[in-house]
Amino acid sequence: MSAKGQAVLEAHGLTKTFRTRKEKIEAVRGIDMEIWPGEIFGFLGPNGAGKTTTLRMLSTLLPIESGQALVSGFDVRANPHQVRKRIGYVSQLGGSDRLATGREDLLLQGELYGMSRREAERRADELIDVLDLKEFASRRVQSYSGGQRRRLDIALGIMHRPDVLFLDEPTTGLDPQNRANLWVQIGKLRDAGTTIFLTTHYLEEADALSNRLAIMDHGRLVAEGTSRQLKQQIAADSVIVSLQEDGAGSDAAKKLLADQDYVREAGAEADHLRLYVDDGMTALPKILRLLDRSGMTIKTITLSEPTLDDVFLRHTGRSLRDAGRPAGEERQQ
Repeated sequence: MSAKGQAVLEAHGLTKTFRTRKEKIEAVRGIDMEIWPGEIFGFLGPNGAGKTTTLRMLSTLLPIESGQALVSGFDVRANPHQVRKRIGYVSQLGGSDRLATGREDLLLQGELYGMSRREAERRADELIDVLDLKEFASRRVQSYSGGQRRRLDIALGIMHRPDVLFLDEPTTGLDPQNRANLWVQIGKLRDAGTTIFLTTHYLEEADALSNRLAIMDHGRLVAEGTSRQLKQQIAADSVIVSLQEDGAGSDAAKKLLADQDYVREAGAEADHLRLYVDDGMTALPKILRLLDRSGMTIKTITLSEPTLDDVFLRHTGRSLRDAGRPAGEERQQ
């Protein structure tokens, strides 16, 4: 699938710059991407990478500075009204009226998109069933739990049967049970043919849901592919070592380990060393013996196959798990 026009969403050379009194911030620097019908496209990046700016441009919420974006063949800059008819957008804050019931919110959303009352009622009933809203659809939204509210937000986003649904960190703040439940609902939408553009800070979420992933850093896409393809690029096991020694001792351990022929890479993170090795089971006892002979005390040592966090670290120089989203992140980028 590479012929232009087959993708439901395309971006070519997309850029965006913000100017302040003191500096020019290149938030997005020439993004190219294609998203195909019926897939979940996971969009990852550290704080300030430009993810939210990209999402807002694609969904017509920010003007595109240069380049081109198409949704279902319509140019986002030239035909924003046509694009809005064909997309759904679920922000982190949601868009429901909390004084209305869930059903009333759905009916209003349908009528805003030009549905007749009868058609809106049929569609609302369908989504209440599909997203398991029946138990609470007749209650005011202000009484909903976080998980119930997010399911309603997604129902509102697809009320008009959009070609592409943008989900901006849909499970942030949910407890593990509600997050797992929402994963099931998102998977059902994909299985029913909905194309989903998903931004998330949860690696396991991106791994579990996405057909393909892209990692963004400093305004550029630095990696793209299936989760398996990205992990295969590393093709090495990961060993994480925490030592009793202080910073100088960790630096010495890093230099010592980096010189071993069975260690591909050695890097120091906040409170541990991360090593990439060809064969973890063979390398592990060697690492233990080497550090013991050198008089270094190990607090913990773990061995794992490549993960998305390893991929993220390789391409951005930091771990997404350590780059949690603080309040207000990417408000301007």
